[in-house]
Amino acid sequence: MNESSVLFSPFEIRGLSLKNRIVMVPMFVGYADGDGAVNELVLDHYREMAGSGVSMVVVENASVDPSGAGSPFILRVDEDRYIPGLAELAGAIRDQGSLAFLQINHAGRYAYMQERLAPSPFKTGKIVPKEMSHDEIQEIVLAFSEGARRVKEAGFDGVEIHGGTGYLIVQFLSPRTNQRLDLYGGTDENRMRFALQVTDAVMEAVGDDYPVGYRFLADEWLPDGLHPEETIPLARALEERDIAYLSVMAGTYDSFFLPEYLKEERSEGYMAHFAETIKKSVSKTPVIAAGRIQSPATAEKVIQQGQADLIGLARVLFADPLWPKKAKGQVAEPIVPCEPTCSLCMKRLGKGKPALCSQWDKERQDTFLRRIGEKEEE
Repeated sequence: MNESSVLFSPFEIRGLSLKNRIVMVPMFVGYADGDGAVNELVLDHYREMAGSGVSMVVVENASVDPSGAGSPFILRVDEDRYIPGLAELAGAIRDQGSLAFLQINHAGRYAYMQERLAPSPFKTGKIVPKEMSHDEIQEIVLAFSEGARRVKEAGFDGVEIHGGTGYLIVQFLSPRTNQRLDLYGGTDENRMRFALQVTDAVMEAVGDDYPVGYRFLADEWLPDGLHPEETIPLARALEERDIAYLSVMAGTYDSFFLPEYLKEERSEGYMAHFAETIKKSVSKTPVIAAGRIQSPATAEKVIQQGQADLIGLARVLFADPLWPKKAKGQVAEPIVPCEPTCSLCMKRLGKGKPALCSQWDKERQDTFLRRIGEKEEE
């Protein structure tokens, strides 16, 4: 693929110039310290991701409130004491020639602690979360806005609201998990209220000239869950608020392990049609497509056919951090693919271990394991 391909053409998001159409979308790797702070492992990981040649790196979700952490080893942005470390992270990414965004999140019923907050007491595993009061809802809205303020103060180019993967915002949107009968439940309009309040609060906190993106769940991939006919109105409401982009995904932790999802997930570009559906529903908002876009040819096709404006890589880039340079022809070796039948990164995270990739060569794996104090991979 040559430099004149559309994949390597520039693009603009809310006044920011992207050098190409390839972005790193968030991928939780569990490298943060146990208190949620940035460390050298985090810095080195994102230096490599930013140095890959992508135009923009969206750092994995940082928790806006202690009640919303999905893991002890997740980045945090709920106190000002985290700003210096995050500033170092933003600088490390930008020094590699990439724009730096940080995703902010509250995990809701997927938080790792025993006592969890959620819109309704929807059983999750063996735990029934606490139904949030109106005061608690407003506290979390404020936490999102304060988190966004810290992201801006840390020097990131923009902030992304995590409205995907079945986390708290989706839990309010979904008729499965939101069984409220007040202003935050019942009708589609009421179930969107929390997502829009968070967006409005974040935008007010950072100001009109600061880009706010949104990780957008198009479909829960569950029979009784959200589908595009219900999520498209949210996409349009976000466009009315001048959201910087919609980074489209599908599926939640309730669907990720279902046989039908696992089968589809092995297919190249398996979520691109969801991005296309959302792109057709808005008029001006840039759309990012993701979902195992393994080959440059597929990435080019997604853009050429108008399914999306930008290509999001996560596990694909984790497997081969030279993907963009290989796609551009700057590196001659073939791209190392993310193995569709492998889920080592996810399995390790499920055990509370930092992610590594089965596609890394043995020397890299061994070096990584020594660094984190593990003798060998099980």
